[in-house]
Amino acid sequence: MKGTTIIKNLGLTGAAILLASTERSDGFVLSPSLVTFFAPTHLSAHPGKAGGGGGGPGSSVVDSPPDTGFIATELRGAAMRLHTRAQAPKEGEREVPKEPAEPYVPTHMDYLKFLVDSRHVYAALEDIVNEMPELEVYRNNGLERVKGLDIDIEWMASEYDLEIPHVGSAGLSYAEKLRDVAKESVPAFMCHYYNYYFAHTAGGRMIGLQMASLLLNKKTLEFYKWGDLNAIKAKVKGDIEDMADKWSREEKDDCVDQTAAAFMGGGAINGYLSGGRSGH
Repeated sequence: MKGTTIIKNLGLTGAAILLASTERSDGFVLSPSLVTFFAPTHLSAHPGKAGGGGGGPGSSVVDSPPDTGFIATELRGAAMRLHTRAQAPKEGEREVPKEPAEPYVPTHMDYLKFLVDSRHVYAALEDIVNEMPELEVYRNNGLERVKGLDIDIEWMASEYDLEIPHVGSAGLSYAEKLRDVAKESVPAFMCHYYNYYFAHTAGGRMIGLQMASLLLNKKTLEFYKWGDLNAIKAKVKGDIEDMADKWSREEKDDCVDQTAAAFMGGGAINGYLSGGRSGH
């Protein structure tokens, strides 16, 4: 297959460690790497300080007041607790797992399986949003990924002479989970919606860059293309905050309580790239 020499020459170096997951009998547990890559963003409670730069003597940078919204406080808090103490010394609660002796080198088929399962989950998310009147505000907001993934999957199969695989257990189980959660609780579903989409705009983009370099001769897939991403994210976050303002305390708890399940759903699909799901 094209790209094999590229993989051998480059190696996966830090990417494999960052994507590594551990496995147990009842499924995947979150490694710090999957939290790092799957977290929608390392949300700062002080967004005016995020992004680095400035701040020295004579700097005109002015700190913004802390963001006290539901996303920046409650969802962020739940996400940060899933980090390790090394990643988040003040808030992290997970131990650092042992690193694999040999970094896993993903293949074109591994990446194609990742894309196929990802498409299945995004299709479920889009279907749920389009079917539920209370989620109308999230329709056609620019985060949708199915059309781009359709193009990418066909391109990879053609370019590397691969047979498009069936959706694997990771994609099937998480899509089913999303549909079940949406039927039970819109606030609970919104935790998955926010975490899954925004993870792709953050750590997911780093995965895309790594895979493009290792496997695709630096080609950027449609999966990783948006319009004005910052504007899209700001609009969607605002819509979520407006919705959360109307939730009861119990509904907010329902949302926050889904954080670990959201991370595990996305983390299991990332497992295709770390050797955690060599079967399909």
